[in-house]
Amino acid sequence: MTPEDVPEILGLNERNVVNLAPLDEARLKQLCDWAARVEVVDVDGVFAGFVITFEANSAYDSENFRWFSDRDDDFAYLDRIVLHEAFRRRRLGTFVYDAVEEAARPHGRLTLEVNLVPRNDPSLAFHAGRGYTEIGRIGDDEHLVSLMEKPL
Repeated sequence: MTPEDVPEILGLNERNVVNLAPLDEARLKQLCDWAARVEVVDVDGVFAGFVITFEANSAYDSENFRWFSDRDDDFAYLDRIVLHEAFRRRRLGTFVYDAVEEAARPHGRLTLEVNLVPRNDPSLAFHAGRGYTEIGRIGDDEHLVSLMEKPL
């Protein structure tokens, strides 16, 4: 990620905020300070998305991340992956997940959450197909997430 990527990241996050947490420039900087990886997905020089991951010892203040931290001291956590609309349905998600999972392999598992309310059926199906299983849930009637993991 470079400073030039920040407007693209913030815009893409905002267009997908129903499935993500809100993100402004100050929060992005904070996440970058805590993250294991903040990477831009580039396809032939064109911004195609971004991914943010954390390791178990991070100071990240997410409730979902803390749920995993309270239960284990070694894992990788995928906070968000967002692909630009123009690059979806091209197996780019599979390519990015392959790379993220490989980077997480030394930790033995990759953890993440997927929205149940509002329901994100495409993401649930994608993760099930990659071998992720639900190990918990957090939320209420207005916002509920499935906490998932994949042993690596």
